[in-house]
Amino acid sequence: MVKAGPMSKPVDPQGRPIRFGPYPELTITGLLVGYFLGAILALSLGFAALKLGFSIEGSELAAILGFGILRGVLGRRSIVENNINQSLASAVNAASSGMMFSLPALFVLSNRTGDGSYLEFNIPLTVLGCITGAIMGIAFIIPLRKQMIDFERLPFPGGIAVATILKSPGAGIRKAQLLIGGIVVSAIAATTTELTGVSNFDLGSLIGMPSYMNGIWYLSLLTVGVGYLSGKGGIYFVIGGYICFWILAPILVGTGHVQPDVEADSLRTGLFRPVGIGMLIGGALTGVALAFPLVVSAIRSMQDAAKSKTEASKDELPIRLLYLAVGGAFIMLLTMAEFSVGEMTLLRGLAMAVLGTLWIWMAGVVLSECIGRTNWSPLSGMTLIGVTILIFIASGMSNTATVIASVMVGAAMCVAMSQATDLMLDLKSGYLVGAIPRKQQLAQLCGTWLGPILVMALIFVLHQDEPLGGEKYPAPQGVALASIIEGIQGGDAPKLKYLAGAGMGAVLSASGVGGLGILVGLGFYLPFNIVLTYTIGTLLRLGSDWRMGKRWSEDVGIPVAAGLIVGDALIGVGFAVFNIISGGGGGGGH
Repeated sequence: MVKAGPMSKPVDPQGRPIRFGPYPELTITGLLVGYFLGAILALSLGFAALKLGFSIEGSELAAILGFGILRGVLGRRSIVENNINQSLASAVNAASSGMMFSLPALFVLSNRTGDGSYLEFNIPLTVLGCITGAIMGIAFIIPLRKQMIDFERLPFPGGIAVATILKSPGAGIRKAQLLIGGIVVSAIAATTTELTGVSNFDLGSLIGMPSYMNGIWYLSLLTVGVGYLSGKGGIYFVIGGYICFWILAPILVGTGHVQPDVEADSLRTGLFRPVGIGMLIGGALTGVALAFPLVVSAIRSMQDAAKSKTEASKDELPIRLLYLAVGGAFIMLLTMAEFSVGEMTLLRGLAMAVLGTLWIWMAGVVLSECIGRTNWSPLSGMTLIGVTILIFIASGMSNTATVIASVMVGAAMCVAMSQATDLMLDLKSGYLVGAIPRKQQLAQLCGTWLGPILVMALIFVLHQDEPLGGEKYPAPQGVALASIIEGIQGGDAPKLKYLAGAGMGAVLSASGVGGLGILVGLGFYLPFNIVLTYTIGTLLRLGSDWRMGKRWSEDVGIPVAAGLIVGDALIGVGFAVFNIISGGGGGGGH
């Protein structure tokens, strides 16, 4: 029933004014909430990526939290405004995976050399390069929106999930409440763990399990939450860990290849981790080879998009602005290459900038096609390959100069690729809820500056707390990249183990299951105590899907699991800062 007096505006049954005309979309409130949520997600999911070696899409979490603030607290009712909020928040968060998959390699290499030489990189220039790289990723992918979403109608499952949340206001608020509840529970548990100093539970010793089988469980609700969000996809990850310690380890002991009293961690660092790194490399290379048809499809999409650009001009940002963004970002890549180290020549810097620009375009398109069709993005593999190519181009300088220049430019490339896939997924959500594309694109551009600043600070804070690549912050992707660098530069890396792993990773990735070689390789690489705890989350997801139904998992389980990740991560970052301030950090310094 609508109430209206002769001189009053119509109101709904709850007494709220009925709005006529378009709903607010790109608003100051939406942008501010987006920045706030983006900062939380960048810190939380960046922390998780450093611990577990893979990233988590932040759009769905931003949409849920956005409902809690915009509708639940501020009483705003615009779906498209919340869509802008989640677009900007996920744009801020896009830097977390891009930088966490690349820059930690410099810290790992510095830990191994002990002289800190690899940490003598230009921090402000790197941050600025990552910001402009993000702009380049957005500019390259915008012309493909109409082709991928309007014409080809790629499913983008993650975009559909976000749109579903946006279209369910009541469910969105309830999910926000559940997510906040998960944050509180996880924060309490993480605080208890930090204060007591007990981060593991040795169940194996209680039941008489041999030490090489590693029956130690990592006490982390973040890991449980990530396992729940991964669902069936997490099965392949945990399989890798169980193969190592519950199948291969007993076989090696039984055949006399290792001593019965060998410690599980020694077995992992000496054998399983190098093989796992090789699997990451082999899986990534195979994934790129299999994605070649997507490159062909992308070229056709670019051609079709060029033909229809006049029809789409009202929906997109002006094409001149995109050309300006690409040109400016290219100049920034050249500047990064030239000023990263004193030994860089102009010709070598130009080659790195040209290759970086081309790789951003090709990889961004391939990744967008992958996430559009399968909801899986081989971002880490593209990063490994891109930085490796840069190292070959930069060779001729000293080893340290070559690595610093390549990783700095590579970080900008990785952020660009991450930003491109994030934007396309968000544009799919906007398409489904009736948003104006150019406003989403503008919001995405507005979010590019904050993420690199926050993530760079986070990297240094965590490294000061405990060196990256160690037990507390494993940095799997950084260690993998550092190992590739050592192999290229002729270090004492275990090349045969890398090659064996690369072969297995290639075979697994060629099986047709997206990212199988990389997922199993991470199971080989990561400490088994993390894998065990991750298994809990995976089994809980499978059980809730089976017993309660997938709808219950999506409405209740996923928001709670997301809260477990955010709460644990924020407490972990908070204690790292406290340890540094109080002088208790054990990092390697700068």
